[in-house]
Amino acid sequence: MAIRNRWTLGLALGAAAFVPFALAAAAPKEGGRAAIVQKLTDCRKITEDAARLACYDQAAAAFDQAEAKGDVVVVDREQAKAVRRQAFGFTLPSISIFEKGESKEEVENATGVVASARQDGAGHWILKLEDGAVWAQVDANELFKTPKPGMPVKIRKAALGSYLMSVDNQGSFRAHRVE
Repeated sequence: MAIRNRWTLGLALGAAAFVPFALAAAAPKEGGRAAIVQKLTDCRKITEDAARLACYDQAAAAFDQAEAKGDVVVVDREQAKAVRRQAFGFTLPSISIFEKGESKEEVENATGVVASARQDGAGHWILKLEDGAVWAQVDANELFKTPKPGMPVKIRKAALGSYLMSVDNQGSFRAHRVE
């Protein structure tokens, strides 16, 4: 009975000793770097070759598993730019992955093609673009030509967070993105 109690005690102490390391591996570091990435870069500090290689092998395997499960997502700069372009017109929270490295490229304008157009009850235009974005007119400016599928659209940032849209090189009207 004493052997079993010692074995149980040893198992409990071993598990208790492991918990802080498991929690540390899952929690993000203060600098914003994910713990799993930090663990990978910490392997560089090991001077002994075999131990450093073992560290890299273990960290790379953990990173690969985390990416496969969706716990870690790797986004390259081009993908980040594409997300910024797709989100043009929306107010998004600041996400550091889009702001690391080179200077932040602010998207100031966008172009598109009308997929469909309709007027709401107040006579404002609702335009769906081929990329899926939906924009709604918010001012009373009139369009001389009815927007039709295939017409080019230009959207640019204006003052105070508003946007100006023109369809087929007509005069601009204020719009906001709804989808």
